[in-house]
Amino acid sequence: MAARREMVLNAFTMNCVGHINHGLWTHPRDRSADYTSLDHWTALARTLERGLFDAAFIADVSGVYDVYGGGIGVTAREAVQLPVNEPTLLVPAMAAVTRHLGFGVTVNIAGEHPYTFARRMATLDHLTGGRVGWNIVTGYLDSAARAVGRDGLDGHDTRYDRADDCLDLLYKLWEDSWDDDAVRRDRTARVYADPAKIRAIHHEGPFFRSAGVALSAPSPQRTPVLFQAGSSGRGQLFAARHAECVFISAPDRAAARRAARGLREAAAAAGRDPSGLKVIMGLTVVAGETASAARDRLADYVRHASPEAGLAHFGAGSGIDLAPYGLDEPISTAPSNAIRSTTEAAQRRGATKRQLLAELALGGRYPLAVGTGAEVAAEMEGWMDEGEVDGFNLTRTVEPECWEDFVALVVPALQERGIHKTSYREGTFRRKLFGRGDRLPAGHAGRRSGA
Repeated sequence: MAARREMVLNAFTMNCVGHINHGLWTHPRDRSADYTSLDHWTALARTLERGLFDAAFIADVSGVYDVYGGGIGVTAREAVQLPVNEPTLLVPAMAAVTRHLGFGVTVNIAGEHPYTFARRMATLDHLTGGRVGWNIVTGYLDSAARAVGRDGLDGHDTRYDRADDCLDLLYKLWEDSWDDDAVRRDRTARVYADPAKIRAIHHEGPFFRSAGVALSAPSPQRTPVLFQAGSSGRGQLFAARHAECVFISAPDRAAARRAARGLREAAAAAGRDPSGLKVIMGLTVVAGETASAARDRLADYVRHASPEAGLAHFGAGSGIDLAPYGLDEPISTAPSNAIRSTTEAAQRRGATKRQLLAELALGGRYPLAVGTGAEVAAEMEGWMDEGEVDGFNLTRTVEPECWEDFVALVVPALQERGIHKTSYREGTFRRKLFGRGDRLPAGHAGRRSGA
């Protein structure tokens, strides 16, 4: 079969027990509770690189899910992203046992000052040889704001205004403070770095101020690959200016196509090449040697899953406490300060608690592909062709077997269809993803920052 457009393939995970498909930690074969062990993460990295995954996409939250039932009862009992450990500390260990695997790391800008954050990401980019991406999040949990002494979250659009200002400052630090040839390492002349080629940046923005020299010398990519997951109107504008990869959640192919087209049109309107934006959707896969075996495995997983834990997760994302609702009572979707696209989607389809619980049979709400390797590969190809997405964030179910099954059963079928690589491209994460240079492309806001 002739080569086709290759998909972006990420493992969607988190430094915690329960991430998306909740309750599966109770399955006797699940090892997600080993998340505090480095061996757990290095084994995952090796498996993903064997399957030629582009990246481990590591999610994070900086608050707790305390909307459902007005507290953390279900959240704590079912480990709904609690406890959760810091994501960036996993990267050096996982990078040390791999050569090509990239890392999309989630960090909320609300808890960071760009000056020190710029150094942390540059350090990771150095240590990994340019294999780091940053998933930019603006926060959606009031609990996170209260935990650091604030009354609550800023307004939805204000959070994106703050993120714009943060990125403008980060671009100056990553792209402008040091010239490419500032580091000389000249022992004879006793010049490690040429001071004439290093400059302080000056930033006076609506949210951040900074005057100083970037602490890190330029890393292989300078700016990490930029991921973003906002799909509200304001989030889409932010993505059009900054994002290189946008993560979407779509219930069907038509919705995915609308989202993908909207994002690419917004990028073009912002003066960017739409091909410089990858649209990646969330997908859960349950694969088996036969179709019957895959269905049996899914039924086994469902017996251990917790739909109610899924409601606790939904409540945090929507800002709606579903605990007091009757099964068929229409869910109120008045504007909230949480994830706007979540409430808008629920409102469009008139969701009820009964419908949500049915959708959450596996504990999470991403589309599900079940079958043999060939059947799953066909389903993924259909999402790419009809949904016009560029790839997938695969959610975990029972691990590590979900990753091992995918590598053994689905990857060969994807390769037969010509939509998954048979070897890695050399170079940085950005070069691997886009087949171009290591740096942000011309036309991107980060290449126009100015010191």
